[in-house]
Amino acid sequence: MADLLGLVTAVDVVSRELIPPFDNTAMDGFAVRSADVENPPSQLEIIETIAAGHVPRMVVGPGQASRIMTGALIPEGADAVVMVERTSVVDDQLTVEISVPVGNHVRPAGDDIGVDMLVFAGGTVLTAGHLGVLCSLGVTELLVYPRLRVGVMSTGDELVDDGSSLAPGQIRDSHRRTLLALLDELPVDAVDLGLIMDDEEAIEVALRRGATECDAILTSGGVSMGDFDYVKAVLDSIGDMRWMQVAIKPAKPLSFGLVGDVPVFGLPGNPVSSMVSYELFARPGLRAMQGHQDPVRPSVLAVAGEDLHRREDGKTQFLRVVATSEQGRYVVRSAGGQGSHMLRAMANANALAVVPDGDGISTGEDVEVLLLG
Repeated sequence: MADLLGLVTAVDVVSRELIPPFDNTAMDGFAVRSADVENPPSQLEIIETIAAGHVPRMVVGPGQASRIMTGALIPEGADAVVMVERTSVVDDQLTVEISVPVGNHVRPAGDDIGVDMLVFAGGTVLTAGHLGVLCSLGVTELLVYPRLRVGVMSTGDELVDDGSSLAPGQIRDSHRRTLLALLDELPVDAVDLGLIMDDEEAIEVALRRGATECDAILTSGGVSMGDFDYVKAVLDSIGDMRWMQVAIKPAKPLSFGLVGDVPVFGLPGNPVSSMVSYELFARPGLRAMQGHQDPVRPSVLAVAGEDLHRREDGKTQFLRVVATSEQGRYVVRSAGGQGSHMLRAMANANALAVVPDGDGISTGEDVEVLLLG
């Protein structure tokens, strides 16, 4: 059952049982007849003790009471429970200090869930609480959207990931590790397809492996229009791809298509562009494949806590910002440098401010924000 955490139900869950399955007590105390304690203090005879999980042996008659522990079945004849703190006991004689109404501290059968009740609709994301309910109903099998296996690969002769010192022109491969970590939040089973050099044969081997082992593939780098974009060449030869220049900044170059029947998201090579592309395109696509009915990050209307300037360039810009709740509203401020290579600001950001083409947003103006947390 724990394997279902975070997955999405593909069918409605309808109860075939009552929860709770029997009348039980909400606390430790004494099961009584409410009519016997109308005029406190009342003197009653204790006839037995009922622990949780045990069946009462005695019927509670006039002038009688049964000691009862939280969760235990209410005995026949009793119609209320008096909490132990409002009683005193000498030998087997109980003194009840208060009067209680019928049903006092009694949890009736079906109080939470009734038979044939819709418990969770199809499309529900299963949390720990949902799994607890399913266990209480005795559900051991449930039809859900499957946990995806998503392959991640990065490409480029300039990339290294072995911890060695950098040679001239080299940079460390941050993309793949970042994307693998982002996938862990969905959740999916992330498959590391490796760092692949700029070699068409090696790239094809990795992509075909991904198409065989995975439900989707994320590539990072090699999707723009340059002469050395080997990923593009390979995907054009083995897949059915669309190559796009999206009017956004960062993350303008993007590709999407199929290798066989496996979706491939081609993300740009700049580290921030790769993360923003993932948030805007790959993550919603993967969540839709998992059955999420609202796959896109939630957006809110926030207020700019400082000027969010930009240049007019015909694109919508997604600025990396820090959103804080102030006096009931989100207030956003820049998380740092906005270059597509400036990964530190992206790490500090908890939101993306959607800034339309133009001069930007001035302090105090409203701005649409995608929350990343």
